[in-house]
Amino acid sequence: MPRLQPARWLVIAAFAAVYLIWGSTYLALRFAIETIPVFLMMGSRFALAGALLMLFARARGAALPTWKEVRNASIVGALLFLINNGILVWAAQHVPSGVLALLVAAVPMWFALIDWLFNGARPTPPVIVGLLLGVGGLALLISPDSFVGGDEWTIPAAIAVVFGTIAWASGSLLSRRVAMPASTLMSTGMQLFSGGMLLMALDVLTGEAQRFSLAQVSTQSALSWMYLFTFGSIIAFSAYTFLLRVTTATRAATYAFVNPVVALFLGWLLGSEVLTERTLLAGGIIVVAVAILILSRGQGKPVVAQTEVAEAGQELKVNS
Repeated sequence: MPRLQPARWLVIAAFAAVYLIWGSTYLALRFAIETIPVFLMMGSRFALAGALLMLFARARGAALPTWKEVRNASIVGALLFLINNGILVWAAQHVPSGVLALLVAAVPMWFALIDWLFNGARPTPPVIVGLLLGVGGLALLISPDSFVGGDEWTIPAAIAVVFGTIAWASGSLLSRRVAMPASTLMSTGMQLFSGGMLLMALDVLTGEAQRFSLAQVSTQSALSWMYLFTFGSIIAFSAYTFLLRVTTATRAATYAFVNPVVALFLGWLLGSEVLTERTLLAGGIIVVAVAILILSRGQGKPVVAQTEVAEAGQELKVNS
């Protein structure tokens, strides 16, 4: 099918939305959890977005999922949203938003590494360089000197985010190997809904729900939640799926090394977050590593092509 040829301004606007909005969601996440319980904040976003997507898919004629598809979508949703985003939103209480963005930006490393270990997709020399640079950047980033003003949980939380991103990569790759609904909207909606419901169940189990009252939600937290849901989950996601149709997946995926720069700048400008020389150096190394991984070709395809379907469905995040 030939690519669409939309107006140039529309393509530029879509890139701007993906770069700026997704880059800003990390700071919005920090503001949202100031007065809203962390798992409730994230779970309610995902559950509502998933329900709307499933209803929209049904309205467009998508078939009802089978029990096997429901089970698979729930497993993938648990990896992507309960584990990855659950860790991410908890860590946002202890780790600066810009550093969170850098840790999440390393996801392409885990895609390439998992594909190599389990699928036999041997990386090319540029991909190996990208992997080594990325690991080095993470090691430099997760150190006491990078977290001025942090607490005793800051470094453990940063390490936990790394394991969360590995769960994200694993769930995304798993979603391509198991039976899922033929409708991308239905599949994505089921994963979001199941992950969101699991996060809200976790909110109940941890006792957050019993301590929560709407009266305690600040205007800043409420506006941040609305921003994350509307701009982060709907507008930017729509812009990203539009870009996947009208440009190459590699170009669309450049958000992965632009978002951390935006997040670091906004965290410093609006969130009073301290930028150390070590953080900037580590951030630069990680951004370069991600750029190499996305732009390099392995097995005759861009690295990002292995994950574009999963990313198109799952980037309704803090994605975040």
